[in-house]
Amino acid sequence: SVNVVAFGSERDGFSEDSQRPSLIRSYLGRSALVSQIDSSSSASHVGNPVFNEYQACVFGNVKLVVHDCPVWDLFDSDWYTSRSLIGGADIIVIKYSVNDKTSFQEVKDSYVPMIKKALNHCSVPVIISALGARKNGVPCTCPLCTSDRRNCVTTSEGIQLAKELGATYLELHTLNDFYIQKYFGGVLEYFMIQTLNQKSSAKMKKREKTQKRRRVQPPQLEQPEKMPILKGEASHYDADLHNLLCCCQCADVAFYPEDLSTVVEAHKIILCSVSHLFMLLFEVKSPTDIRDASIVQMAQSLFAVEAGATFSPLPRSVPPCVPPVKVVVKDSVFCSCLPDILHFIYSGAFQWEQLEEDIKKKLRDPEKTEHVLEKVKCILKTPGKLSTVKDCRPHQIKQLYSTSLRLFFNTPVLADVIFKIQGATVPAHRAVLVARCEVMAAMFNGNYLEANSILVPVYGVSKDTFLSFLEYLYTDSCCPASILQAMSLLICAEMYQVMRLQHICELYIITQLQSMPSRELASTSLSIVSLLKKAKFHNSDCLSTWLLHFIATNYLIFSQKPEFQDLSVEERDFVETHRWPSELYLKQLADYRSYVHSQKCHCAVM
Repeated sequence: SVNVVAFGSERDGFSEDSQRPSLIRSYLGRSALVSQIDSSSSASHVGNPVFNEYQACVFGNVKLVVHDCPVWDLFDSDWYTSRSLIGGADIIVIKYSVNDKTSFQEVKDSYVPMIKKALNHCSVPVIISALGARKNGVPCTCPLCTSDRRNCVTTSEGIQLAKELGATYLELHTLNDFYIQKYFGGVLEYFMIQTLNQKSSAKMKKREKTQKRRRVQPPQLEQPEKMPILKGEASHYDADLHNLLCCCQCADVAFYPEDLSTVVEAHKIILCSVSHLFMLLFEVKSPTDIRDASIVQMAQSLFAVEAGATFSPLPRSVPPCVPPVKVVVKDSVFCSCLPDILHFIYSGAFQWEQLEEDIKKKLRDPEKTEHVLEKVKCILKTPGKLSTVKDCRPHQIKQLYSTSLRLFFNTPVLADVIFKIQGATVPAHRAVLVARCEVMAAMFNGNYLEANSILVPVYGVSKDTFLSFLEYLYTDSCCPASILQAMSLLICAEMYQVMRLQHICELYIITQLQSMPSRELASTSLSIVSLLKKAKFHNSDCLSTWLLHFIATNYLIFSQKPEFQDLSVEERDFVETHRWPSELYLKQLADYRSYVHSQKCHCAVM
């Protein structure tokens, strides 16, 4: 239903047309949307009606109740009744005549504040209707007519009143069909529709709230247990190479001063990986390959290789423990700083400021210091990059050389060991293997057959896996092509006790499995249980623990696979204990589905 309360009169106090129908009665009688009108009057005493009550149907079957109060005395005589009318109103209509300014002023000053107080900030739509055509005749000069009634209520005054109440302002010049049905009726019917929508929405919310209280709630699915976090291990690539210099294992180069009083040992593979000058010196490259006269000239003026030294790959008949190649350093000042320079090179050749500081402390001569540093820049120079070493500044040093051993990976250049695997041969360099792998360091330096052999057989791994393993030793990086290849590389890393590589493979396997969608996980031929068995057998505790949690978290998928039966009793107990979703939740879900089916209602959650 919609309740409308109307206050005020359309006629001024001196109008002779007292039989003219009211605005509300005219709308009810002319509107095509209103039917079944019934009216009655309420009076404070006989012959003095306080308000007229109309009941009708609107929009077909919506009950419309209208209380029309033509006089404002109700607010003075019965404040309780007037407040009750306003409190129950869905729409309020205030009427006044544009030719009765006295009544308008009284309404504005006395009764509008009462209406605002009764509304108490409620969002009830208010319609202010200014009725009649303004009379522009000459004002009356009678002493009894000296009040403000001689002036009409202006449009601006009506609009200002509407602003105070937050109301809609209408001017109805006459009560014809246009103003009654189209103008006033259109606004009133709009507010009726808004009121019905609000009531319908409130009723729906109340019904949903009641139903929600009565409805049996579905079981709450808890989040699965958090997987154990596997932390990576920091790289110790530079430290491994620096330790190789300190222990001097597998050294194949010996630097001497011209008086042969001291010796500094090093490794050709490390020196050639950072310097084209050393590649030229040890005949890895020819002057034609270098194409830089400054490097060639520096190599000839700074070093002299002992006559008869050979730099070609060792034949299989030559024993590996050949004497180091002797290199004479012609510059005595440079030779005195050679240990610091080699420490700089073996540490990754990027701590240039530290090298400068060390040489300054040793020489205590700015000219000699600059002299040595310029030669180091030339040693690290990339052919064709700079015309003179004087143009090279310290912050540019990193751009002038390559510290990567990748150039010598799986190449016979400078190789001193050959691995035989699956009928193929793989060349390598003992210095790199000893520096990067403790097992190989023991194998090549202990009382083992491999220590005195050029050809070393490898069993238990494939050629591709072993090449990936060697690539990590040379470059400190690896990129498995698949989960199975990562597992094979993990087994190889465990065999040679390279723990960081083992952790990298574990992280790769975990990352790939985590990113696999449930549909792919259900259809894949990859056996997670087989991975679990291998991880346990090869002492990969972190990966095996994570895989057990992974199987438990995806219990509904793995429990349907044949491989699930291959789990041990202990593993099965762990999975059943930590399974997700839990058995209790599935039972609660089945009970809830049975309840929904019995109630013959549809559950949006399901």
